[in-house]
Amino acid sequence: MEYWDIYDKDKHRTGRLMKKNDWILKDGEYHLSVLGAVMRPDGKFLITQRVLTKPWAPGWWEIPGGAAQAGETSEEAVLREVREETGLDVSEAEGGYVFSYHRENPGEGDNYFVDIYRFVMDFDESDVRIQKGEVLGFRLAAGEEIHALAEQGIFLHYDSIRRVFE
Repeated sequence: MEYWDIYDKDKHRTGRLMKKNDWILKDGEYHLSVLGAVMRPDGKFLITQRVLTKPWAPGWWEIPGGAAQAGETSEEAVLREVREETGLDVSEAEGGYVFSYHRENPGEGDNYFVDIYRFVMDFDESDVRIQKGEVLGFRLAAGEEIHALAEQGIFLHYDSIRRVFE
């Protein structure tokens, strides 16, 4: 069973845990998610397509990410998520943390912080090894292409993360 740390409004761990996707958070409590934009030196980003079996936003495009597990730092979580979903090790890549945002969903038990990272590294498409249970496919896309997917309504979190593509 996977557990997540519960954070307070100042993004400090409370010492309490929640089960993965067990939406029990009270107002003022949060869990932590991370997203890692991986950019090549030519300015193209690695984007992934969600599997069609996902209950939320199936088939939509996104950048690698997910929830930080209990005890993990934000950076440990993003390195793990990028590696799991794409097979790429960005631990030695240029870049790192860019910004955070948070969402409050009163009464739903799902409040969260999202830490956004951007890594720059040279890689070939043949280096990408997608995680079959999470990712349907991938592509390399310029910022304008990602914006176009967002305009079609099929790029996850775009309005919240668009500056990572600048």
